[in-house]
Amino acid sequence: MTKYREIIRLSGLGLSQTNIALSCNASKTTVNKVLKAAREQNLSWPLDPKLTDPVLGRLLFPDSKAKPATSKRMPDYEHIRKELHRDGVNKKLLWTEYLEECRLAGDDPLMYSQFCYYIQQNEQKRRATMHINRKPAEQVEVDWAGDLAHIIDQDTSETMDAHIFVGVMTYSQYPYVEAFMDEKQPSWITAHVHMYEYFGGIARILVPDNCRTAVDHNKGWKDQRINAVYQEMAKHYGTAIIPARVRAPKDKPNAEGSVGNIYTWITVALRNEQFFSLSELNRAIQQKLEDFTHRPFQKKEGSRYDIFRDEELPLLASLPATPYELAE
Repeated sequence: MTKYREIIRLSGLGLSQTNIALSCNASKTTVNKVLKAAREQNLSWPLDPKLTDPVLGRLLFPDSKAKPATSKRMPDYEHIRKELHRDGVNKKLLWTEYLEECRLAGDDPLMYSQFCYYIQQNEQKRRATMHINRKPAEQVEVDWAGDLAHIIDQDTSETMDAHIFVGVMTYSQYPYVEAFMDEKQPSWITAHVHMYEYFGGIARILVPDNCRTAVDHNKGWKDQRINAVYQEMAKHYGTAIIPARVRAPKDKPNAEGSVGNIYTWITVALRNEQFFSLSELNRAIQQKLEDFTHRPFQKKEGSRYDIFRDEELPLLASLPATPYELAE
């Protein structure tokens, strides 16, 4: 079912329809229709708790039944890509030819805006690299680092693995790092709570990896659904979750890139030290993290901390009165 409440909530945060569509696992057309219907009904966030998604669906679209996306004939992307390289050929002409093909085959065609949208999405998938511009305080990327730290049990001398959580502000590349004994949901949620406290505010968009504590994969990797508890945490902090696409590391360029730097300057830098508790390890990590964020850039002025302090921190949303608490 369409997440009507979440679409209206994210619109109230000022997110673009594209980002709302990504967060709610919906098409941009659906988001546009929901927001248009909500404006006609004078509905805005916050909504009455009684207005659940089923109730909103009947209220916003009393006489409509959504058509499945598969009823539309999709463009021939390879043909379109080749044709656009020819002089004088544009999308409007190709859409006109596409309409004629649909008419002859008896297929339901896409509107021109949808036609252009799907072509653009396909082109982005094909690109070897894609530069993503982000505004200050707009987005934070989170992930578990692949490399582990280690703790020695004082009683048994056994070496235990510690898992490293990394959160990176996309614009300034200002990171937060903390070690946990596992990658389970309580650790994942606690890491986010501590990260927001460390940053001193909240970014509008949260981009997690596709780990099970963030995304449910019950219907396969192509149908990503945000974990319910994780969604509740996002609502508490007034942020939107837009999971990175599977096998698309460019969706998290700073988290992916910073993991390597963090591994060098924090985990490897602590390789000759022994730690006998998680708190002891995290104190050492915080000291190395402080050094890392204040280290000057090699090719430009300032440091990660300078950019974060001057350009991002003033724009972050305020923290809620109380931190999110995970209950069972």
